[in-house]
Amino acid sequence: MQLPFPLAEEPEEAEREAARKLFAGEVDFLKGVVAMDGLPPDDRAEVCFAGRSNVGKSSLINALTGRKGIARASNTPGRTQEINYFTLGDERFLVDLPGYGFANAPVAVVAKWQALLKAYLAGRVGLRRAFVLIDMRHGIKAVDEEILTLLDKSAVTFQVVLTKADKVHARDREKVLAQVREKLAKHPAAYPELVLTSSEKGEGLATLRAIIAGLT
Repeated sequence: MQLPFPLAEEPEEAEREAARKLFAGEVDFLKGVVAMDGLPPDDRAEVCFAGRSNVGKSSLINALTGRKGIARASNTPGRTQEINYFTLGDERFLVDLPGYGFANAPVAVVAKWQALLKAYLAGRVGLRRAFVLIDMRHGIKAVDEEILTLLDKSAVTFQVVLTKADKVHARDREKVLAQVREKLAKHPAAYPELVLTSSEKGEGLATLRAIIAGLT
């Protein structure tokens, strides 16, 4: 029986190589945006990355692009309070969304992030997919449900990417995957494949690169 939300298959060699070349090419930080009027022209395909504090979002972006410092990781959760745009070649944007779920952030700051996020998700014609990063050690938490529901309401297709897979023993992975699958079954905007990744070990990076390269 086919499991709901199976793990994404590894790409064919041609797909893998095309994606490798794309990410080995020009990848540059374009700008940080704090309001909708600062967004770059909506003239190309873009994908965005969302995730809660300490999920490993910056590490994953750095690993995907093979550039250690292109996305700034911070030891202070919530420091990245803007939408960060990166160019991937001449035809795509990679978008690093503000983190969410910061218990210590002021209410006004959280409200501003949420308003910007809602406006962004509702207003980008070129947005092909949102990648929602979930820490494999913890599965989907209540704070993640909020962003998944927002993506449903915004009719933005999202795909869950499980991070830090190397931190979870093989025998415990199925338990986490079962929890994630159960939660995702309630979300109509969820793309029906999961991606397991490890920024440290390189697991799943070729698969995720190929998925992104295929979104045009």
